[in-house]
Amino acid sequence: KTTALAGGDRDDTTATVREINSTADELCMDSPIVGFERLKLSSQPREEPLLRENPSRFVVFPIEYPDIWQMYKRAEASFWTVEEVDLGRDLKDWNRLNSKEKHFISHVLAFFAASDGIVNENLAERFIREVQVTEARCFYGFQIAIENVHSEMYSLLINTYVTDRVEREFLFNAIETLPCVKKKAEWAMAWTSSASATFAERLVAFAAVEGIFFSGSFASIFWLKKRGLMPGLTFSNELISRDEGLHCDFACLLFRHIIN
Repeated sequence: KTTALAGGDRDDTTATVREINSTADELCMDSPIVGFERLKLSSQPREEPLLRENPSRFVVFPIEYPDIWQMYKRAEASFWTVEEVDLGRDLKDWNRLNSKEKHFISHVLAFFAASDGIVNENLAERFIREVQVTEARCFYGFQIAIENVHSEMYSLLINTYVTDRVEREFLFNAIETLPCVKKKAEWAMAWTSSASATFAERLVAFAAVEGIFFSGSFASIFWLKKRGLMPGLTFSNELISRDEGLHCDFACLLFRHIIN
């Protein structure tokens, strides 16, 4: 049986409903439906500023990201070429090393020679295409150039120290011939080819490659410097480790601009 509300009762009921709705709107978790909808909306990823379509990306000025631009200028000021590295004394020192030391250093160089190419492939195929911020694209373009210098340097070092042609080819093909290098290379390349990993995840992965994978190998060459050996190799190691540290710092800087 339905009983019609009197005018006054109806007005009171309407006012009460309005009050309830208002309270639920302010405290969304008090209303399961409203709360769920708001939670769902808030959990949806926002568009990344770094990856957002940018019609102005073809022109450098005006600078929109001064911190990223300053990092690019640091990279630009640090440019060098292999012709600046004198290997004249190195071969004499190389011949003073025992067979285990030669084996160790040559395998470190083989790892580096392969790794720079992998970093460059990721930059050319993924990062520089995805990032729409002009300042970051400037940095990546310069990073590709200096990674080419690194790759040339490591190839020249192997070519200078390792005279046996078969051993040299073995080292140049370290991704296939050395299991430890192959494992690291496959890990890095999996991030380059991943269709499911976010830009932020891949950014961290390659920061790890340049900031963690490389560090131990840099340290092994600094061990030679401590012994006063192979000044050409150790000088190139100083230049390259500085560059890779900057690349890792740049990845960390971009990560601070990530919102998802």
